Amino acid sequence: MSTPDSKGSYLHDLIESRLVLADGSVFEGDALGAPAVAASGEVVFNTVLSGYQEVITDPSYAGQMITFTYPHIGNYGTAAIDDEAQEPFCRGVIIREMARRRSSWRSEDHLDTFLRRHGVPAIAGIDTRRLTRHIRDRGAMPGAFGTADFDTLLSAANNEKGTAGVDLVSVVTTDEIYTVGSGPRTVVCYDLGVKATMLRSLGEIATVTVVPADTPAEDIMVMDPDGVFLSNGPGDPEQAGAIVGELPKLIGMVPIFGICLGHQVLSLALGGRTYKMKFGHHGGNVPVRDARTGKVEITSQNHNFAVESGSVPGVTETHVCLNDGALEGLVVNDAPAFSVQYHPEAGPGPHDSRYLFDEFAELMDSNKSLDRNGAS
Repeated sequence: MSTPDSKGSYLHDLIESRLVLADGSVFEGDALGAPAVAASGEVVFNTVLSGYQEVITDPSYAGQMITFTYPHIGNYGTAAIDDEAQEPFCRGVIIREMARRRSSWRSEDHLDTFLRRHGVPAIAGIDTRRLTRHIRDRGAMPGAFGTADFDTLLSAANNEKGTAGVDLVSVVTTDEIYTVGSGPRTVVCYDLGVKATMLRSLGEIATVTVVPADTPAEDIMVMDPDGVFLSNGPGDPEQAGAIVGELPKLIGMVPIFGICLGHQVLSLALGGRTYKMKFGHHGGNVPVRDARTGKVEITSQNHNFAVESGSVPGVTETHVCLNDGALEGLVVNDAPAFSVQYHPEAGPGPHDSRYLFDEFAELMDSNKSLDRNGAS
């Protein structure tokens, strides 16, 4: 068992553990976090240099095991204010080295204690450079880690469904309607796995009513919102549930802004197509160019699926990823609606794209002005 000493450092009793991927690759390490005999999930990698707590608590990682490419994790501990959700939905955490001491005036707990409290298993001592290269070359794939033998872990990895064709939105969405923020406008947020930082950003421009992902469009319109927001979330957009069928009833009726999974479900509702990427975009340093201005933004991203460029009718494609040419944003030509694949709220990541929340506010205000003029 791991225990903090009197000086606040963390002493780990090393228990052998191993990670086995579905292709039979083996990575030796030590067990940390919640005890695990054979935890399984889709193994992906994230390139952020800090913000590990925000990443671990991002609901978009439901069904996945997070490999941190940065080698030293846990050095500033954890703080409740940095949680992006009430609990993590990821299946596990894979790191090179867990810091033995937390060193930050904000720190409330050790990362290992945090993981144990939330039931999240971890494995340390992994050659994460080798693992990242393997995923980059072979693609994200199921894996399992724990104290079990090789055959048990390989079987668990091969039985793992991954994220394609799986409904993960229903796992993370809210069960009850609630309100946050105190901004001057009114926004209804479809919770597909929304992050706390995202709600704080929206709360600066609007009073936000958060609703379950399966809320009918008629119920949304009864609320008479100034705008509708489509949040981030995990997994396959084609398995996101009723929202894809409900969105056509809202497009053109109220301004819409979608982020990440919200971008994907909006594209599907418009008749577009999505696909699963080889290893996705997970990090805080992804360059995106605005095709309208030529400006390049450094963005925070977390997604394994993307919208097929050229597949969405009636839109102008506005943003492109400079790493691989993936579609990163669009504007609907004949309706007040737009979306981006990346995360303007960051958490963690750069704030280059925070202006998009202001653009949403301007879109809502201009739409209200048109409504008033039309009524008169």
